Amino acid sequence: MTIWNLGSVNADLVYRLPHLPAAGETLTAMSHGKGLGGKGANMSVAAVRADAQVEHIGALGADGDWMRERLLSYGVGVSRLTTIGATSGHAIIMLDEEGENQIVIYPAANRLIEAESIPKALSAAQPGDIALCQNETNAQVEFLSHARSAGLRVAYAAAPFDVDSVRAALPFLDILILNAVEAQQLEQAIEEALNTLPVADIVVTLGGEGCRWINRAAVTDRTFPAPRVEVVDTTGAGDTFTGYFLAALDAGETTERALDLAQRAGAVMVTRLGTADVIPTRKEVADFFAPA
Repeated sequence: MTIWNLGSVNADLVYRLPHLPAAGETLTAMSHGKGLGGKGANMSVAAVRADAQVEHIGALGADGDWMRERLLSYGVGVSRLTTIGATSGHAIIMLDEEGENQIVIYPAANRLIEAESIPKALSAAQPGDIALCQNETNAQVEFLSHARSAGLRVAYAAAPFDVDSVRAALPFLDILILNAVEAQQLEQAIEEALNTLPVADIVVTLGGEGCRWINRAAVTDRTFPAPRVEVVDTTGAGDTFTGYFLAALDAGETTERALDLAQRAGAVMVTRLGTADVIPTRKEVADFFAPA
């Protein structure tokens, strides 16, 4: 089947620092790099590297041809990635010695997607395909609504967290993916526990502690431990998890096996410096965890 991903595409400007800056503090970066990123692009690349077929829906500015070519070179379908305006989305990413980060995003073209274009973008989708989006673009509700009406399995990564966006998405979802902080924010905002939400499957990533899976039909609420690795950079790890998880489900894996693969891929990702350009392939994940 195919994963249809409405998602951001950003140029990532990465600066390594001795520590993350305090308010008013000026630091000299130890290194600088530029690469392909954006939560949407990361998820598309991750799903392709997990052997899924992916069509990316989104927008770039006139300066974004190199990002389109980079996605295409990785095997992501880009025929539904349009050019709008002069400026593509970009992010300033600051990394400390422990691999933690602070990120500033300028969305630019990612927020200029025409809602009226969504039905055409999904015109080739088939029932049983997976639809995915997150919160770095506009037109999510139009996308989710159209995907649900077309019989797709609908997944939503609630990041960057915005409670109004999550509320709007909930009626259309089969799968909700969020991290521990986002889960806490959501529960506080709606004054409900996650296991009361009308979503078939909810996955909460817990960083180094693993992930939590809530299945409404089976009344399942389980936590899966994460592999232990040496952390270099946590940027893109959650996106890698999401792409791998959905790719495994698309390939017919059980949720348990999909979560295991996704956690392994995320663990490999945090040992690398970068975002979309360094997301591991399925073989690299297998080799990393192969017995010595």
